[in-house]
Amino acid sequence: MLKRASAWLDRQMLVVQLAVLVFIVFLIRTFLFGLYLVPTGSMETTMLVGERFFADKLTPYIMPFKHGEIIAFDAPKYAYSSNSIKRTWQKYVWGPDNWTKRVIGLPGEHLQGTIENGKPVIYRDGKKLDEPYLNKYPLIALWKRDTPDAFAMRSWTWKSFDPNVPFDKQEQYKIDQNTIIQEGGSPNILWPATPLKTDIFDVHLGPDEYWVMGDNRLGSDDSRSWGPLKGEFIHGRILFRILSVDSQEGWLLWDMIRHPIAFWSKVRWNRCFSVVR
Repeated sequence: MLKRASAWLDRQMLVVQLAVLVFIVFLIRTFLFGLYLVPTGSMETTMLVGERFFADKLTPYIMPFKHGEIIAFDAPKYAYSSNSIKRTWQKYVWGPDNWTKRVIGLPGEHLQGTIENGKPVIYRDGKKLDEPYLNKYPLIALWKRDTPDAFAMRSWTWKSFDPNVPFDKQEQYKIDQNTIIQEGGSPNILWPATPLKTDIFDVHLGPDEYWVMGDNRLGSDDSRSWGPLKGEFIHGRILFRILSVDSQEGWLLWDMIRHPIAFWSKVRWNRCFSVVR
């Protein structure tokens, strides 16, 4: 009987220890730091598809955000539950996707977007912004042949490329010419500084509102289309790039198993372990 009781207590202690460990990991991931994978090109070329980033989740509680910082936040179009318990679960455990953009406007500021000399520009409280971080490359439309996804809403995507470099020698994304979408016999390309309807806006931010935009203005779904971002949905500052791999595979180990040799040619070594600005 004593042995059985001892074994039962050991199992109970193991369960308790595992529960405590899971709780500690939850607290760390929720309130201290986060790890993020870039799934889209909205922040090109500052952040590329397939890169992994470290985010600081602690300082947003004690330090206000600044212009130009890159932040992580809950998908702004997500419909939270009105039930407080379910809403808490959605917010901290399982709910909206994480998005990443750059802070352009802070609470109380006046943002204006307009077109000057055929190019979109932004004024903040009457002062024209200088934005050296904007993507200077054109975008090319590509079929998603290398990453089959039965649940994808689109079977194609836009990616930045250098028109002066062969497609298979690109620094950011190696492009298979067979995946290029043709339009009238020519590659479907969007050029930098092409004005969009959403580039024209005039907004006064409220006390808990931020104006956020992607560096890849031609390929970013941001405040221009869905409006100001509420501060309560921001949960981290993007600080450090850990890995940069030209792959849309969420699990790198799976990609390595499928392509044990070719995988290493996808690693952008010069972008790994670097500070993000």
